[in-house]
Amino acid sequence: MKPHNLFNTDDRAVSPVIGVILMVAITVILAAVIGTFVLGLGDSLGDSQPTAQLEVSLDETNNQTVIEHGGGDPIESDTLRVIVSSGNNEGTTTISDRLSVGDRINTTSTGSNNVSSGEEVRVRIIHQPSDSILVDRTLEVVDNFAFADDLSFSSP
Repeated sequence: MKPHNLFNTDDRAVSPVIGVILMVAITVILAAVIGTFVLGLGDSLGDSQPTAQLEVSLDETNNQTVIEHGGGDPIESDTLRVIVSSGNNEGTTTISDRLSVGDRINTTSTGSNNVSSGEEVRVRIIHQPSDSILVDRTLEVVDNFAFADDLSFSSP
């Protein structure tokens, strides 16, 4: 045996093993990322609520509830449920119009649910596909106000 071969270690077999491990790890990570995008796992979480700024006010002179779309996502027709309530009285409807930025709609009928000055009217707007509340406001009546049990909205 030659003396220069005694301390010579052969490390050539380690490099291919490390290379194979790294290649397998990269392949698994890449497959997971591509699988997530292809299968659309993020989309299967359900409908998300729209990001919209809705303003609610009472037009006491005309006995109308007014809803304005101040900004954000447009809201498709028949997806918003509006509940107007005061005390034990409640009026509800689904808005049949599509709402975009700048749109304004109001109730078209008055009703028998009278609210006196100083009392409060609660208005809730619920996005039905996501079952989330977009607006929940309590408004104080300055003058007298009336609303119907069966509300209907239209563009002015």
